[in-house]
Amino acid sequence: QVHVVESGGGLVQPGGSLRLSCTVSRSPFSILTTSWYRQAPGKEREMVASITHLGSPTYASSVKGRFTISRDKAKNTVYLQMNALKPEDTAVYYCIPQPGGSWGQGTQVTVSS
Repeated sequence: QVHVVESGGGLVQPGGSLRLSCTVSRSPFSILTTSWYRQAPGKEREMVASITHLGSPTYASSVKGRFTISRDKAKNTVYLQMNALKPEDTAVYYCIPQPGGSWGQGTQVTVSS
């Protein structure tokens, strides 16, 4: 019942930047936490970043200092600003709001020269 639209992925060179967007709608719950996960072929699924309803962020050590998670309450949107991208950041990125969230289609991020 919770609808999630992820966007912003694409192809970028190492050192480049992308901004992912996650818009959440039709939620019967108050969203407490929204998280970005990623999964690359042959790798475990990884929690990249999360943000609470109070705006407190959490980051994986692999992206800390390069990625920034933020939110726009008025637009029901969470953003993931990704800077200094590396080839190892290549993955499908998923946005999961809690409670009530589930896996969607995700958005592909490819970092390659």
